[in-house]
Amino acid sequence: MTVNIQHQVDLTSANTLGLSGRAAAFSHYTSLGSLIELQQSARELNLPLRVLSGGSNILLAEHVNALVIKPAANNIRLIRENNTHVWVDVDAGVDWHQWVCASINYGHGLENLALIPGLVGAAPVQNIGAYGVEAGDFIEQLVGYQLSTQQLRVLSGEECRFSYRNSIFKRELKNDFVIMRVRFRLQKHFTPTLNYAPLDQLNADRLTPAELIYTVVDVRSSKLPDPKITPNAGSFFHNPVVTEIYAAELRQRFPAMPQYGQSVGVKLAAGWLIDQCGFKGKAFGPVSMYEKQALVLTTSKGATLSDVHNLQKIVQTKVFKTFGVWLVPEPQVFD
Repeated sequence: MTVNIQHQVDLTSANTLGLSGRAAAFSHYTSLGSLIELQQSARELNLPLRVLSGGSNILLAEHVNALVIKPAANNIRLIRENNTHVWVDVDAGVDWHQWVCASINYGHGLENLALIPGLVGAAPVQNIGAYGVEAGDFIEQLVGYQLSTQQLRVLSGEECRFSYRNSIFKRELKNDFVIMRVRFRLQKHFTPTLNYAPLDQLNADRLTPAELIYTVVDVRSSKLPDPKITPNAGSFFHNPVVTEIYAAELRQRFPAMPQYGQSVGVKLAAGWLIDQCGFKGKAFGPVSMYEKQALVLTTSKGATLSDVHNLQKIVQTKVFKTFGVWLVPEPQVFD
């Protein structure tokens, strides 16, 4: 096997924020053999190996001094089933939304995660979630290659240590684990999760899986811009979680503030906080907070990582001064 490695590759179109950036080297991986060969090539080039999936949750640096690799395998395979569940293996290179749409042919549970941009291989890293559902709830295990030990590893869902927009791949295994495929455990019986507005207006008894996907797509499309038209990375900041005592204090000062009780603490709506600070639709050079949803940062042609960081710090500082809450960005810097 011989992998094809390109040099000095423009990654502007490979990240949904459209940030200008270039990789020292670039290639695709489809198998364990290709990963082993790419790791050897990276050593010869004296470059680290970095995985770029769908580019929907990254802040691209202008110069990425690495051999950047992207998953290209895109198979979906039914592994087994019983009376209540089905187990399906999905390659890392499969488009996430396409997988959600296809998943209802096997089982159920992922419908609320429709239209989230990116590839399946990135879903466990961020533990993507929407409308009360997280990908980690349905991941039985995944297979990947650990760079430091040069070993193929199978990690259970528990070993991935999923939490809110987090996983072991953003901590101990950051930049050390290349996900190859993910095994999902889906429910045979369709039991929709409709706890979050506006899905709570739907009739669960009459709802079909396809209708739920259609509704989620419609709702997301009305709130979030299409990254192919308006470059963005979806929700830019995490919804912050504060103590119940501080949440009560904020309620007294801001009675209209949305708050959501958690098992520990109270979650606040970052978009509401940003909107109240007057940032919705406001531009700072080639970057701005989206006019329809203040939580979304958008860019125009020529925007760079420094432009994004500038607006990020302005928003964080104003929100902190107003509400005493420090917002943490969701996208990770890719450099």
